[in-house]
Amino acid sequence: MNTIQSNSYPIFFENTIGELSKFVREGDYSRFFILTDENTAIHCLPVLQVEFAGYDNFDIIEINAGEESKDIDFCIGIWKMLIDFGADRKSLLINLGGGVISDLGGFAASTFKRGIDFVHVPTTLLSQVDASVGGKTGIDIDRIKNIIGTFTQPKAVFINNDFLTSLPARQILSGTAEMLKHGLIMDAAYWAALKNSDLSAPSVDLIYRSVEIKNKVVMEDPTEKGIRKALNFGHTIGHAVETNSLLNDEDPLTHGEAIAIGMICEAYLAHKKTGLSSDDLAEIVAVFTGLYPKYDLSKTDYAELCKIMLKDKKNQNGNINCTLLNKIGECNLDNICSEAELYESLAFYAEL
Repeated sequence: MNTIQSNSYPIFFENTIGELSKFVREGDYSRFFILTDENTAIHCLPVLQVEFAGYDNFDIIEINAGEESKDIDFCIGIWKMLIDFGADRKSLLINLGGGVISDLGGFAASTFKRGIDFVHVPTTLLSQVDASVGGKTGIDIDRIKNIIGTFTQPKAVFINNDFLTSLPARQILSGTAEMLKHGLIMDAAYWAALKNSDLSAPSVDLIYRSVEIKNKVVMEDPTEKGIRKALNFGHTIGHAVETNSLLNDEDPLTHGEAIAIGMICEAYLAHKKTGLSSDDLAEIVAVFTGLYPKYDLSKTDYAELCKIMLKDKKNQNGNINCTLLNKIGECNLDNICSEAELYESLAFYAEL
């Protein structure tokens, strides 16, 4: 399987741990650091420790798993650890983990001493097809997702399919939502292939295609001035649902579960506003409701969800902005949606 070349970095799919070791060796870094959480420390870190057994110039930084760690306090903790371990501007940070590690680690590295090199070794399906590619870094404030961040590209990405075997089924499905999104916005044939596949264990070929699609978009528009906005389909409503769940639910929704809700709602908006056919809407609803359990959305939640959406970084002039679809495989950017329209889309999902 060929290495994918992004704007300034390679994305490796084969012999990834060996390629990582070669990258570190040839980079001639003064020190390197592996950022991980308690889950990847158990299931994935030992693979890297074996590979780096002969090195004496690296340290491990471990944080708590979960979205709650993606905030400024944990970022400060990482900066302090880098200082304590003697990191300089010729140091490297290896982000070994899921989307939280990629986003947080990328942000910490991109700001430490005005920027040190970092690479991603994504260990969840979600981070492989989404967070690790594209150069977005970020942290949350007041549970507003990714409201502080930078556009900073990694030096390389190393995708190892073997790491996915340690994931629970729910985490695989979380990543599957982003893969389905890639088909909906850019590639109807890929959408068809996904919906006819066993999505409890997506093949490396399907993962590769998702990364190809995302990489193509971000290469054309690295800083989200145009076509990169396509990747926001489902995310205006989905991020609000995710934030609200994190604040209120004992067992919060995963990112993919929330985005699946967002894609159903925004597909409904597309049917109303941008010409998505009733057949395409029905197909999208059938796929997502078949994969993800129904979530209880109450009318009493709608006002709070809209309040969260008003803080979304994608908004324009105080108006809530959504990426919608013209049809399966074709997106429609920059659609201002009224509160009444958003309420109607949430009600559509709630009444399924």
